[in-house]
Amino acid sequence: MQMEPKVNILLVDDKLENLLALEAILEKLGENLVRATSGEEALRCLLHQDFAVILLDVQMPGMDGFETATLIRNRGRSRHTPIIFLTAFSTSDQMLFKGYALGAVDYLLKPLDPNILTSKVIVFVELFKKTEAVKQQAAQLVAMNGSLRQSEERLRSLSTCSPVGIFEIDTEGGCRYTNPRYQAICDLQAAESLEKRWLESVHPEDRERAVSSWSNYIRQSRDYSEEFRFQTAYGSIRWVQVRSSPMLSGQGELLGYVGTLEDITERKQAEEVRAQVIREQTARAEAEAANRMKDEFLAVLSHELRTPLTSMLGWSKILRSKKLDEKATSRALEAIERNAISQMQLIEDILDVSRIIRGQLRLNVAAVNLLSVMEAALEAVRPLAEPKDIKLNTFLDTSVGSVYGDPARLQQVVWNLLTNAIKFTPKGGRVEVNLSVVCGEGQQTTHKYAQIQVIDTGIGISSEFLPKVFERFRQADSTTTRSHNGLGLGLAIVRHLVELHEGTIFAESLGSGQGATFTVRLPLLQDNRGNKGSREETSSLVVSMPLTGLRVLVVDDETDTRNFLSFMFEEYGAIATAVASVDEALAIVEQAKLDILISDIGMSEQDGYTLIRKLRSLEPEKGGCIPAIALTAYTREEDRLEALRAGFQQHLSKPIDPTKLIAMVANVLKLPLEISAS
Repeated sequence: MQMEPKVNILLVDDKLENLLALEAILEKLGENLVRATSGEEALRCLLHQDFAVILLDVQMPGMDGFETATLIRNRGRSRHTPIIFLTAFSTSDQMLFKGYALGAVDYLLKPLDPNILTSKVIVFVELFKKTEAVKQQAAQLVAMNGSLRQSEERLRSLSTCSPVGIFEIDTEGGCRYTNPRYQAICDLQAAESLEKRWLESVHPEDRERAVSSWSNYIRQSRDYSEEFRFQTAYGSIRWVQVRSSPMLSGQGELLGYVGTLEDITERKQAEEVRAQVIREQTARAEAEAANRMKDEFLAVLSHELRTPLTSMLGWSKILRSKKLDEKATSRALEAIERNAISQMQLIEDILDVSRIIRGQLRLNVAAVNLLSVMEAALEAVRPLAEPKDIKLNTFLDTSVGSVYGDPARLQQVVWNLLTNAIKFTPKGGRVEVNLSVVCGEGQQTTHKYAQIQVIDTGIGISSEFLPKVFERFRQADSTTTRSHNGLGLGLAIVRHLVELHEGTIFAESLGSGQGATFTVRLPLLQDNRGNKGSREETSSLVVSMPLTGLRVLVVDDETDTRNFLSFMFEEYGAIATAVASVDEALAIVEQAKLDILISDIGMSEQDGYTLIRKLRSLEPEKGGCIPAIALTAYTREEDRLEALRAGFQQHLSKPIDPTKLIAMVANVLKLPLEISAS
C-alpha cells in the first residue's frame, strides 16, 4: 500500500532546548517537524511549505510571537493555519485576548503537559489531512467535471456533424433522441422525430417488410441491419440502411435500442450501374458467342450441302457422257440417290429447327405402339451400322403399351438417337437399344412411363460439352478438321419433339472414350396394359361407346391440344367440333345444337371466362344453358371456384387425363360409362 504523506508541523522558539523538548514530545506522531529559532526564519519556512499547525513561542528577541503571528495572518497562503501560542510567563487576560485576536487556536503555558500538547496537535494534524483530502477530491472532481463537459461537447459535436442518422428508443418503442442527420433522412422536424418512428418514413411498398423485420428484431434482441427505400413528403425516394443494437446496463438489463440510418442511395445507384454494365457485357459476350456459333454453323452448313452436291454433279456429268456400262451406271445412280437423301435430311432438319423457333412444329397425334416405332427405326438404321460392323443389341419389352403422340415424329426421335450413336461409335463397336416401363421418380403417383434408352460404346461426351449437348448449332468439334459430319441440329430437334410429347430426355457419359447413354421417357396412356406381345398397332382398351352421337364443342387456341381432344372424343363415339377462339365458338353455338362445351381458360385475345359469360347471357333455346367444363393449367382452389362462379359446371386441371375427362362428361350429362381392359 502507498504510504500516507507526512504532515508538516512548524516549531518556533528562540531556545534550542525548548525546540528539542517539543520534538521529543511530538516525534511519536511520525510527522515532519520543522524548526525555526526566530520569527523571521518561521516566515521563510512558510514561503515554501504548508503546515498543519504552528507552535509559536510568544517571548522571542527581535520579532516576538505576536508580531510573527500578525505577519503570518497577513499572507493568504497561511491566513488560516492554526497557531498555538507557547509562553513561560503567566498570561494576563490582555495577552490572551491579543493572542486570540491574532487567530490563535490555543494558548499553552510552559512547562507543557505532553499529553495535552500531543492531543491538541493531533486534532489539527487530522484536520489538515482531511482538509487536504477534501481539496484533492475537489480538484479531481473539477477535473472530472471538465473532462465530462469536454466529452459531452465532443459527443454533441459528433452527433450533430455525423454523416449518419442516430436514434435512441426505449423499451416501449418511444424515441428519446435523434440527431440532425436522422431528422433530414426521415424528413422530420426535431420535435416530430421524437413522436414518429422511422418506420413511418419507409416507402409503402417496403413498409410491411420493414415492420416485420423490426418486430422480429425487438423480440430476438440481436443486431439489426436492413436496407429499405425511404419516401419524403415531396415524393423523392432514397435508399437507407438501418442498423441497430440493444443497449444494456452493466448488469445486462435491457435499457433500450440505439441505431443508425445511413443514406446509401449513391451506393445503390452505383451497384445498379455496375449490374447494368455486367448485364451489357454478358449480353455482348453472348451475342459474340452467338455470332461465332452462327458463322461456324454457316461454314458447316456450306460444307455439308456442298459435299453431296460434289458427288451428285460429278456422277451426273459422267452419266451425260453415256460411256458407262450397266454396273457403273447403277453405281452412279445409287451415289446420286444416297447423296440426295442425305441432302434432303439436312434440309428437313433446318426446316424443323425453323418451325421450332417460330413455334409452328405441330404433331399429328394418335395412340402409338412404341414397339412398332422402335422396330421401324431399327430397320432404317441397319444399313448404316453394317458397313462399320456395329452390333445392334435390342432389349424390347413387348408388354409396353401405347403412348399418345405423332408416330412419324416419335420414329424421328428414335432414328436420330440411333444414327447419332452409330456415327460416333468406331468400327466393331456396339449400340444397345432398350424399351421398358418405369414408374415416375420422386412423385406420389403410380403413373408409368415408357423408357427408351440408346447406349453406345463410342467416343463419349466430355463433361464440359455434356450440358450443351441438346442446344441448337452446338457441336463438340466444329472445326474444318472434324471427323464427323452433321449440322448439330439432330439432338436439339429430338429434345423439342420429346417435350412436345410431354416427355423428358437426358444424356449421360463418363467422358471422352467412355460411350454415351441417351434416355427418353414418355407418359403411357392411362389404364393401358400393353399389347400382350402383339406387334400390331392396336389399342389396349375396350371401351364402351357412351358418347355415341354426342355433339361436343372443343375450344382451345393451342392446336395440338385441340387436335388431341377432338381425337379423344371421336374415339369414344362423339361428334367433335374444334375451334380456336371465342368468336368461332359462339358462331358454332348459334348454328348447331350442342350437348356440351369443353373450353380452355387461358386463351389469347378472349379467355374462357369471357366465352362462358357471353354464352350464359344467351337465351336457353339459343344455347345459353349448354353444360360446360373448364380446362386450365391453373390448379389453385380459387381458380376452380372462379370457373364455377363464371358458369362452368366442372373444372379440370391440365395435363388432361382422358379417362377423367370422359368420366366428368358422363357425370355432367348423367350418362352411364364403362371402361374395361382387354
